Amino acid sequence: MYERNTMARPDKAAAVQEIKQLFENSSAAVLTEYRGLTVAQMKELRVALGGNASYAVVKNTLTAIAAKEAGLEAFNADNLKGPTAIAFISGDVADAAKALRDFAKANPQLVIKGGHLEGAALSAEEVTKLADLESREVLLAKAAGALKGSLYKAAYAFTAPLVKTVRTVDALRAKQEESGSEAA
Repeated sequence: MYERNTMARPDKAAAVQEIKQLFENSSAAVLTEYRGLTVAQMKELRVALGGNASYAVVKNTLTAIAAKEAGLEAFNADNLKGPTAIAFISGDVADAAKALRDFAKANPQLVIKGGHLEGAALSAEEVTKLADLESREVLLAKAAGALKGSLYKAAYAFTAPLVKTVRTVDALRAKQEESGSEAA
């Protein structure tokens, strides 16, 4: 009779450590099911994610162990069913979420199951909401524009009384010169 070896194989232990490190080194991760996608479509998705994320096909049992070791509750046995791949996001989370959402719209075989952002569990709907956010660069540009507008208003507030005073002095001088020329 075959007796199952209960000791972890070194290759599996290494795989768990690799997945755990990916979790720990990424600011977010999105869990997907890729059933029915071709190799070419998977490559297309990886290209769409660009430098913001890496997309890896993972074994469910090893991922569950790695997630538990990394302290992530979002990747439990309930979510890890079927062919699973994870987008480990190290760049702009909104950009990566947009790439996944847009790819899933064009390829309905890709199903976003959920994820985590900085340790907090995300539902599939919350991942979609992240995709609706503007990118970090756009938000920074808007903030810079708002600050520039505030600085302009502040500069105007400081210079307005000075300009008003100069105009008043000029008007008084002109009036005085006018009254002085009438007296002569």
